[in-house]
Amino acid sequence: MMTETANTLPLHAVIAEQEKICQERPNNIIAHHTLGLLYRQAGRADEAIRELERAIELDGHSVESYINLGAIYFDRGDVARALELNEKALSITPQMAEAHVNIGLIRQQQGDAAAAVECYEKALQIDPQLLTAWLNLTSACTMLEQDDKAEEAARQAVTLEPDSGMAHNNLAVALYFKGKFKEAKQHLDRAKELGYSVDPRFVQGLQAKLGQ
Repeated sequence: MMTETANTLPLHAVIAEQEKICQERPNNIIAHHTLGLLYRQAGRADEAIRELERAIELDGHSVESYINLGAIYFDRGDVARALELNEKALSITPQMAEAHVNIGLIRQQQGDAAAAVECYEKALQIDPQLLTAWLNLTSACTMLEQDDKAEEAARQAVTLEPDSGMAHNNLAVALYFKGKFKEAKQHLDRAKELGYSVDPRFVQGLQAKLGQ
């Protein structure tokens, strides 16, 4: 009879196993970091924060812990703390593309799309294959009415991940603002097929342009 592996166990059981590991190895950075990620996955944010902070306490250069802790604070709406944590990660590892993307997203949420574009472009200089950077660059350029740049970024995202509903949706939006309504409809339909929840207002606006 085969025994269950960690990959087939329910999340609460995996968490219980990881808690035991942390109890047995209280100074193990990876153990606390992993438990923090599991807590976050389970929606237990306070406990996730505690474990990630413990990982950082054990190793002040635990860049991934700073990044993941920042993500929790961002989700909570504490963008100032999220920014601080991502900037700390960059001070340790300046070439961390993910941190540049995260800071860009914060800047974009703060309404500074130009600063966001700079962050996404820095990320792409480090990792040209980073899908989130292309996706976010598309939306930031759209905000700035940089339509050519938005279309280029959106096409790059679709090329990187043809089965990303968000990438096809972003490209549809970019094409809409370029007046390429038929092609926009094609990508919007593909986004729907892939299960992406499209904005009904955008659907209506595009249909109006197509005379439907």
